Amino acid sequence: MNTRQQQLEAFNRLLDIMDDLRSNCPWDKKQTFESLRHLTIEETYELGDAILNNDLQEIKKELGDLLLHIVFYAKIGSENRDSSSSLTTGFDIADVCNDICEKLIHRHPHIYSDVVVANEEEVKQNWEKLKLKEGKKSVLEGVPKSLPALVKASRIQDKVKGVGFDWEEPHQVWDKVQEELQELQDEVAIGNQDKIEAEFGDVLFSMINYARFLNVNPEDALERTNKKFIKRFMYLESKAGELGKPLMDMTLAEMDVFWNEAKKL
Repeated sequence: MNTRQQQLEAFNRLLDIMDDLRSNCPWDKKQTFESLRHLTIEETYELGDAILNNDLQEIKKELGDLLLHIVFYAKIGSENRDSSSSLTTGFDIADVCNDICEKLIHRHPHIYSDVVVANEEEVKQNWEKLKLKEGKKSVLEGVPKSLPALVKASRIQDKVKGVGFDWEEPHQVWDKVQEELQELQDEVAIGNQDKIEAEFGDVLFSMINYARFLNVNPEDALERTNKKFIKRFMYLESKAGELGKPLMDMTLAEMDVFWNEAKKL
């Protein structure tokens, strides 16, 4: 394991390289906050894949890619700083580090002050209360609007739980799931497409809520199923290829034979 000095030297080396690239590389010189944004999102998903695969080497690699983006954003931010003016509109990597350090110290009074907490839940509740004291009008302000809907629903529920807005027992949440399913079935019978969509959303939201009480991450659970389906379907495709028969020419019964084989593997 590297020493703290070696870690600092490695980070300083990255900063030096970023300076070189920003000054001399035609591609790096052209980048902006906006042009990097979609690449950062892509890198974040690649890190997520590596974590789900439990691939430590790939996690290390993707963390490096994300760290590069952070350093890149900070470099661009530093270029908006006017050293001749008392008004500081830009920022550099030190500002980024100092801001997060101050936030962490402020939001962990049980570590850096005399506040006493009994468990993880009290830590989360204190966190949300402190954010409101900092000027936020709603605990939901911290949920990004552009998050995928499933992840956003999970974050919303986690946020409101932090201020005590939550079910008390898992069976209450399951009862809510059953209630929403019945309401969906009722609207399907009527055939109003707009209401069917609304009720389907309620079912998904309640299922995501139930996942919390089962200590299941719904995003991870769904991605696990996605990967399982992909693996089984690709097995089906390979078997169809061995037979020289396009999937479109196979019956569902023929497909089921290979699908069931894939499930046993």
